[in-house]
Amino acid sequence: MTSSYAHRRQRAMDLIGGGTAVFASAPPAVMHNDVDYPFRQDSNFYYLTGFNEPGAVAVLAPHHDEHRFVLFVRPKDPEKETWSGYRVGVELAKERFGADQVYPIGELDEHLPKYLEKADRLYYHFGHDQALNNTVMRHWQRLLATYYKRGTGPVAIEDATLMMQTLRRVKSAEELDLLRRAIAIAAKAHNHARDITRPGRFEYEIQAEMEHIFRLEGAMGPAYTSIVASGANACILHYVENNCQMQEGDLLLIDAGCAYDYYNADITRTFPVGGRFSDEQRILYELVLEAQLRAIAAVKPGAPFNEFHDAATRTITEGLVELGLLTGSVDTLIEEKKHKAFFMHGTGHFLGLDVHDAGILRNADKTWKPFEVGNVVTVEPGIYISPTYEPVEGQPQIDDRWRGIGIRIEDDVLVTETGCEVLTAAVPKALEDMER
Repeated sequence: MTSSYAHRRQRAMDLIGGGTAVFASAPPAVMHNDVDYPFRQDSNFYYLTGFNEPGAVAVLAPHHDEHRFVLFVRPKDPEKETWSGYRVGVELAKERFGADQVYPIGELDEHLPKYLEKADRLYYHFGHDQALNNTVMRHWQRLLATYYKRGTGPVAIEDATLMMQTLRRVKSAEELDLLRRAIAIAAKAHNHARDITRPGRFEYEIQAEMEHIFRLEGAMGPAYTSIVASGANACILHYVENNCQMQEGDLLLIDAGCAYDYYNADITRTFPVGGRFSDEQRILYELVLEAQLRAIAAVKPGAPFNEFHDAATRTITEGLVELGLLTGSVDTLIEEKKHKAFFMHGTGHFLGLDVHDAGILRNADKTWKPFEVGNVVTVEPGIYISPTYEPVEGQPQIDDRWRGIGIRIEDDVLVTETGCEVLTAAVPKALEDMER
């Protein structure tokens, strides 16, 4: 993978041109008191370096005569490493990560100016590290104040995140291999969850079984907090308590995925706890599945990003009108967003190093950017009818038999030259496969 990181840095430097880009690692995050969460590197930093420690800064300076890729890292410290784990250190970081120069992080103030003073632009994202924000701003302001004497130096700052949105949108072959591995592990966990779900079991039992498989198969753990929502809990989009006992007649909505070497799977399935759908559950399930299949068909190179959402929205709205849950012209209902009483979220998002991954969706003129070969996107329409649903003005009251049903079906989809590939096809979703 070392050559992959070098290739990514070169692509970034092609965009930077005569500028300099500064990237910060993620800070440690405190769980409580003096206990830290497991460290999770900043995705942009990791994408460019592969370096997986806090307290680091990466500099890309393509205009510099000698040092185009520079790292600032924590030096070796045997006492601290005894408590908190081994550090790569300055010497080994240069060898292992391909940097032209590596300095101790404590020397950032001393050495950073030499990589800025001849740059025509500074690329930096002002994040949570206020001390680093202040350091970067101070050096930029000093160089700007003396620009008239030297005639060089960055006269503008551009958010480095915008550049990374462009770079990370299309996945390389190596990235797709990691995504496929994460998805294969998550698929195994989902299929196991469907096999073991029974009335009387608790949501957290299913969560525990799935996350056991994640770790057993070599994943880092959950890609996000697992949603295991039975009955009316499925009408809460980000339900994470997972503490209810499942009942006969409930549906179980599971939205769970794992992270493998930082790359994420994101899968949702909904099925009956007791093995059989009720009439109302079956009708709504088939409607969501139809919407998802039509949305997947709209994922192809050159298609504007909004088309798959529009396909799902129209299918669901047409179905809700046919069922009498909405009334009026389908076009008018969509224009007035009346469908959002039942389908209130987008149909999908890019997937990769982040669950909601990098990728700018619109052009400057507000038109939608098209899908490109190598994009990976989730496709996840749903219908949610809250037990407390109250219709908006002009819409009908609904029968209680529909209340408390929440259904979402989500697959991870790769844009290919000829259309798309459903990467999560190993997890069944046909109605007959959801029953037993």
